[in-house]
Amino acid sequence: MLNFRHAEHADIATLRALAEKIWRACYPPIIGMAQVEYMLEMMYSEEVICREIEDGVRWELALHAGAPIGFLSLSPELNARAKLNKLYLVPELHGTGRGQQLIRRSLEVAASLGARELWLQVNKRNERAIHAYTRAGFRVDREAVFKIGNGFVMDDFIMCRVVP
Repeated sequence: MLNFRHAEHADIATLRALAEKIWRACYPPIIGMAQVEYMLEMMYSEEVICREIEDGVRWELALHAGAPIGFLSLSPELNARAKLNKLYLVPELHGTGRGQQLIRRSLEVAASLGARELWLQVNKRNERAIHAYTRAGFRVDREAVFKIGNGFVMDDFIMCRVVP
């Protein structure tokens, strides 16, 4: 069973270390190492995480036996929606049911923020994540391509589900 706690400024180094470990292990076959390194700096620099925390993005650490093993981040939006920005688990715990626990926690957080719908972006080639989200009741709403700079794009599915 996982425990969760709100991440604060003092947790930024831990969040960054988890992101670097997870992304470098999981994403090179999907988007290549150059894009992994670019996106890590773009999304997980100390400044970016600090600004997001200050702007009200909800970051949570997932803990197993007291050790951080993953995280999520979620933003409330207008019209009773919330966006699941990030949901990651260390690779050695993939397939253990803990990813589903993280997803359930994201739904709890969304509900606590008054959201009736939770949505996310997932790379079209990230079959493991797509399967996990589908299993948790998300459905593909549409496809979208986002230019993110340096010649890179995010080629994603937009998935959503009702918040219970």
